[in-house]
Amino acid sequence: MATSQIETVSTGADKAKLAAAVVLAVGAIVAFYLLSRQGPLVQWAALLVGLAVAVGAFVSSENGRQLVAFGRDSWREVRKVVWPTRKEAIQMTAYVFVFVVVMSIFLWLTDKTLEWVFFDLILGWRK
Repeated sequence: MATSQIETVSTGADKAKLAAAVVLAVGAIVAFYLLSRQGPLVQWAALLVGLAVAVGAFVSSENGRQLVAFGRDSWREVRKVVWPTRKEAIQMTAYVFVFVVVMSIFLWLTDKTLEWVFFDLILGWRK
């Protein structure tokens, strides 16, 4: 099943919602610092309420709805993944470690062989 991508044009209302979300988020952070004399409970309440309202404004815009839809689709795809069992994960990890060790030995031997060929045989340099 092929899904067609529909590109929507941002309206002035969507741009206003995004701008409001940014202003609300910045306002929540500013309120957090301005309310430092009121105590931490008031500070955190102002911050969390301001950020919640900013998120609400963002989600009500077209970009926010697209982000939520993307998140739902992503979560649906993650649930389809067949995760390996513990035994399979340990086996694959062991394969990787063995491969790394074998490749490191191969590369070390190749390096030493080329070093011997170039410096000892061709150039005649002794260490």
